[in-house]
Amino acid sequence: MNIQNTIQVLREELNQHNYNYYVLDTPTISDYEFDLKLKELQTLEDQNPEYFDESSPTQRVGGTITKNFQTVPHEYRMYSLDNSYSKEELIEWEKRVQKVLGDMPLEYTCELKYDGASISITYENGVLKRAVTRGDGFQGDDVTSNIKTIKSVPLKLKGNFPSKFDIRGEIILPFAGFEKMNQDLIEIGEAPYSNPRNTASGSLKLQDSAEVAKRPLDCLLYFIVGSNLPFTSQFEGLEMARSWGFKAPKEAKLAHNLDGVFEFIDYWDVHRHNLPYETDGVVVKVNSFYHQDELGFTAKSPRWAIAYKFKSEQVSTILNSISYQVGRTGAITPVANLEAVQLAGTIVKRASLHNADQIEKLDIRVGDTVFVEKGGEIIPKIIAVDVTKRLENSEPTQYITNCPECQTLLIRNEGEANHYCPNFYGCPPQIIGRIQHYISRKAMDIEGLGGETVTLLFNNGLVHNYADLYDLTVEQILPLERMAQKSAENLVTGVRNSIKIPFESVLFALGIRFVGETVAKKLAKHYRNIDALSKASLADLILVDEIGDRIAKSVIEFFDNEENRRSIERLKSYGVQFEIIEKVNLDATDKLQGKIFVVSGVFEKFSRDDLKKAIEDNGAKVGSSISAKTDYVVAGDNMGPAKLEKASKLNIPIISETDFMKLIE
Repeated sequence: MNIQNTIQVLREELNQHNYNYYVLDTPTISDYEFDLKLKELQTLEDQNPEYFDESSPTQRVGGTITKNFQTVPHEYRMYSLDNSYSKEELIEWEKRVQKVLGDMPLEYTCELKYDGASISITYENGVLKRAVTRGDGFQGDDVTSNIKTIKSVPLKLKGNFPSKFDIRGEIILPFAGFEKMNQDLIEIGEAPYSNPRNTASGSLKLQDSAEVAKRPLDCLLYFIVGSNLPFTSQFEGLEMARSWGFKAPKEAKLAHNLDGVFEFIDYWDVHRHNLPYETDGVVVKVNSFYHQDELGFTAKSPRWAIAYKFKSEQVSTILNSISYQVGRTGAITPVANLEAVQLAGTIVKRASLHNADQIEKLDIRVGDTVFVEKGGEIIPKIIAVDVTKRLENSEPTQYITNCPECQTLLIRNEGEANHYCPNFYGCPPQIIGRIQHYISRKAMDIEGLGGETVTLLFNNGLVHNYADLYDLTVEQILPLERMAQKSAENLVTGVRNSIKIPFESVLFALGIRFVGETVAKKLAKHYRNIDALSKASLADLILVDEIGDRIAKSVIEFFDNEENRRSIERLKSYGVQFEIIEKVNLDATDKLQGKIFVVSGVFEKFSRDDLKKAIEDNGAKVGSSISAKTDYVVAGDNMGPAKLEKASKLNIPIISETDFMKLIE
């Protein structure tokens, strides 16, 4: 077999494996085997560039940079759908349909309404040519490079297909992928995304398609438009789309009358909670294309289709009690303890009441019958009280005045939503929370020690602050519940190894109020050691980049406290790093002299700190926020959405870490 044939066979094999995994959900080889074959293909293509094919599986990794997305007109307009919220409204819709078509039996295709970003993809001769967002329905943005990175979107079709057509669908972000992205963002100190739909939509406008390729996006396709299509109904079109390699969801059903539509709605109103992605309703379409043509369109919507929107699921239950939780910073959160009730597929026993203002606004009282809803189908919340069922002896809720853990009088500062306990150094949940923060991955990253073990150590009187961790011995730990010899040794070793953690992480670990990871790095870089920082005045502190009055006051209060100063001296005696250790850099250059870089995201070749250091070592400055003076944004995986939006608005080049390495070569 010659090289060209070998390349072609590999491409076809990998395309089939992609289809098996991302469309059929029935993989036939391991990820490792797939990666080996992909690397083999990539090597052959690199060695034989004359056989380049834009539809090759190797092109899904992205890498195309799009500074400005071209506006492209839709050959077939993308309409929006009219909404209905009751079965009565669907009956009225059918009457309007029959008024045009006559009183004849009708079939309907029922599909789930996916909550994603609408897309129209054009195929010519079985090859993906263009992908365009909905835009205003008449025209949208060309996001072809980004769509090609989504594994469930076929680059090449199989079977007998029309020479040209458009297929419409939704780009979605499954719950599991969304939660993983948010966890990664939280770990790098970025704000998490608000919901899967907006995140999927924003992903389509990322300038670097390689970044899109790293996101677990999926594409559900449900409607084909074109001339001379080889089918005559919506349901037949879905089946044919699957045969060509598209991920057209199999939940779709052909209903022979409106009763069948209602059965579909009733089923999915319950079972939608088992789906791996968001859906907010059902789309009902007159099945026959002939009938669709007869019905036509209004100015905004097809007359032959309508969306039935699910109601946010609500249940009523009894409020048994209100408890109050104390956070690491002393903030008090009231929690509603409910009579167990099933809601959106889960058993709900608790719901947040947020703060005293919310309790007063709802006039919520123990013993009340309350209505509970899941905000965004995820977080339970109480939305109202059924006052008609209120007990005769019911009394208004009196918000607690003292900490439920240490009985200290609570404080509520002007302008703040929450009450908090000021007993920062004596309140058990605050002490435990502070030590748990100290050992966390972004702080001291102590292996062998988790949050539950910290609670165990505190409850057994072995630790009262984070400095006590360094006095622990294996003999002290062994008698504790669930502690074996090896785990005790690992804990002690992990604590001792933490003295290697750099100063900026130590400063973050101390748990100074309002001093997050980013602020800790700013302060560490500016003051270089803990002694200089501890002596800084309010006026000095607020001159530091990004340090405002609130943070400055908190830093001063922290170092004014005798217990904090004593803990720091103890940590110093154990060898914990409280100053920046300078390293001689023989590779420093001035290649980037005068440039300003902003860094955002997670990187493969660098840690964020190492990347910033490399920027500074080559003569440039690292900016904390994007402005018109920024020359480059170095973006890794999960770039912060606010930074992405601002960089795009200011037309600032967004480069990868690989691009950056080329700049300093």
